[in-house]
Amino acid sequence: MLYPLIRKFFFALDAETAHGIGMNGIDFLNAAGFAGLLAKPVTPCPVEVMGLRFPNPVGLAAGLDKNGDHIDGLAKLGFGFIEIGTITPRPQDGNPKPRLFRIPEAQGIINRMGFNNAGVDKLLENVRRAEFPKKGGILGINIGKNATTPIDKAADDYLICLDKVYNDASYVTVNISSPNTKNLRELQKDEALDDLLAQLKARQQQLAEKHGKYVPMALKIAPDLDDTQVAAIADALRRHRFDAVIATNTTLSRDGVDNLPNGNEAGGLSGAPVFARSTAVQRKLAAALAGELPIIGVGGIMGGEDAAEKIRAGASLVQFYSGFIYRGPDLVAEVAETLAHVMTKKTR
Repeated sequence: MLYPLIRKFFFALDAETAHGIGMNGIDFLNAAGFAGLLAKPVTPCPVEVMGLRFPNPVGLAAGLDKNGDHIDGLAKLGFGFIEIGTITPRPQDGNPKPRLFRIPEAQGIINRMGFNNAGVDKLLENVRRAEFPKKGGILGINIGKNATTPIDKAADDYLICLDKVYNDASYVTVNISSPNTKNLRELQKDEALDDLLAQLKARQQQLAEKHGKYVPMALKIAPDLDDTQVAAIADALRRHRFDAVIATNTTLSRDGVDNLPNGNEAGGLSGAPVFARSTAVQRKLAAALAGELPIIGVGGIMGGEDAAEKIRAGASLVQFYSGFIYRGPDLVAEVAETLAHVMTKKTR
């Protein structure tokens, strides 16, 4: 019952200000040994995906902790894995403020952050200070391109980031689906995607030899794809032997929020309004992939049953971000408990 009171305070503040205070609060409670005040015990449900063993299938999506400043505090909340970023080669401020908007009537959030981050080198400093990865915690690092890098040179930025994070990541996510970096989603199109995946896969193989370990790569896609695009992406992922796909990022659609306060702000919409669209794309992707690579289901998970629907639609793991803002740490335990039942039934 604690989080609804905390949320009332936070929701009275500007969204980005509240985010900063909330994350610092998690760090404070962790440092003081009181992280248990926020988190309930999480039901174990070990799963193996991408060659990694996850203690449970519930992950934190990228975007909440862009620079890896809060890894250990977040880990105490029971997540089976944490994804940080999106990170770019060089630091960048992102888009002008305000750029983060709540739509509480629909349990939605619109953001146009624009990959604001302190750069890959700063993220790595934070990762190397954190205890979670040292103790075997699964840490994904989400990589992108700088806003000033021309789209025809985008692969260079992804390769720079992959080189730098490879040895410190449990897995690497390639984000080509944010709607808040100009032309980024063009990289999801046939020739551009083929070229990018080929370069990344070749570099992954070189890095595996250099470091003596294989770090899997996932591709994060948009929910605003038609059936032909979904099929083409599935073919490309299979052809280049990618390790996983994350479905999906935020949507440009305003279905369900267009008449609400903040509903027509520019940016990507997440939370409950994206659930149906995201899950539909995930289901089509699962059919096209036919089990050849795993799917991480994300988009609109606000409760245990939402997560179960992602699993039933073909996901092996789930992630959330907006649900965490609306529901707080209780959502981690609820989703883990629901999925422990659902996934046990699936394996019987």
